[in-house]
Amino acid sequence: MKEKLLELKNQALAELDQVTTPDQLKDLRVKYLGKKGPMTEVLRGMGALAAEERPIIGQIVNEVKSELEEAINAKTEIIEAGALKQKLETEKVDITLPGRKQTAGHLHPVTLTLREVKKIFMRMGFEVMEGPEIENDYYNFEALNLPKDHPARDMQDTFYITEEFLLRTQTSPIQARTMQSREPNSPIRMIAPGTVYRNDYDATHSPMFHQVEGLVLGENISLADLKGTLETFCKEMFGNTVEIRLRPSYFPFTEPSAEIDISCVICGGKGCRVCKQSGWLEILGSGMVHPNVLKMSGYDPEKINGYAFGMGIERIAMLKYGIDDLRLFFENDLRFIRQFK
Repeated sequence: MKEKLLELKNQALAELDQVTTPDQLKDLRVKYLGKKGPMTEVLRGMGALAAEERPIIGQIVNEVKSELEEAINAKTEIIEAGALKQKLETEKVDITLPGRKQTAGHLHPVTLTLREVKKIFMRMGFEVMEGPEIENDYYNFEALNLPKDHPARDMQDTFYITEEFLLRTQTSPIQARTMQSREPNSPIRMIAPGTVYRNDYDATHSPMFHQVEGLVLGENISLADLKGTLETFCKEMFGNTVEIRLRPSYFPFTEPSAEIDISCVICGGKGCRVCKQSGWLEILGSGMVHPNVLKMSGYDPEKINGYAFGMGIERIAMLKYGIDDLRLFFENDLRFIRQFK
């Protein structure tokens, strides 16, 4: 067996002298030192040797392997040095060429719009509140005056994790959490931005989108306060020439409720394809907080009232930038994203 090992070593060293490329070197290493190589076979056959011979043969095997590894590593350095020398001799660098410019990233249009919305309301004295995206049934529905049999709880509309937990369908739960975390009947002026989820997907709907909801509570707050706040927001966001109107609507958590429309930012209210010739664009929902919502969060509707509103950030961005398909926001097409630097 000793003679066989020495013969393998000499054979490997002879083949190593003929190696000229990294691939050949790799093949040779696998051939002699790999798991299926002759060295491994020798080690497997040591069981047939006498007990006193095994340490001797084992030592010879290790010496042979070590010598081969050193020879292969030395050859590797020679081949790599030769390749580098050849590359330096053949490749030329034109030092007169201008350097490559660093490409700077930029914010997504949804992020730009969300930041602008937050800044506008913060200038009006609103605080920004956040909450969990995985919400429980109570805060997402019951605390907002949505009983067990309400259609919004349909499996087709909502992503349920368990019967008790779901992906929040709006950021309104943050309002209920904020109310319950404050002293009873404390005044509140807040917005709740964040990601929400609904089981819907088409040109104007996405299963994941962003909302900003607002809540103002205090004494003697009227619908005029709501209109004044939202009119200020719309003019800040879309320009001073924009007009708004309140259109009666229904939401379980407000009474009375109103949809807020703005005069079309495309045609200036004259009528076009975007506004379907009406001159108006729906932008958000709002209303005076329902007494049941106040009671469930520990507020006395006889002493405290207020208003709430909610808007989809993608909807605001579509109107602001003239985008006609909401799905463009989430397709990661750089041709679209680069327009908003």
